[in-house]
Amino acid sequence: MINRSDRASDFRRKEVIDISDGKRLGYITDVEIDLEKGVVLSVIIPGKRRFFGLLPPTDDIVIEWRRISKIGDDIILVNAGYEGAPQSMPPL
Repeated sequence: MINRSDRASDFRRKEVIDISDGKRLGYITDVEIDLEKGVVLSVIIPGKRRFFGLLPPTDDIVIEWRRISKIGDDIILVNAGYEGAPQSMPPL
């Protein structure tokens, strides 16, 4: 799924799109890693800004690694499965 040459910083340049509804979720800002096992657990997309940045943003979107369907050159396709998806995704 991922080439050895891919790096965590490369994810920041790829837009995340939910294949269940075609919604653009945004860009990854962080990656959660299990250092003991050496595996990626999830990717994090910041919440939407509200009212020109004067109100706090909505909750971050945390997408479990198993929900990533495909990683392309420019986009990452995920199966979020429902609208909004704050904090964490429901089980598959």
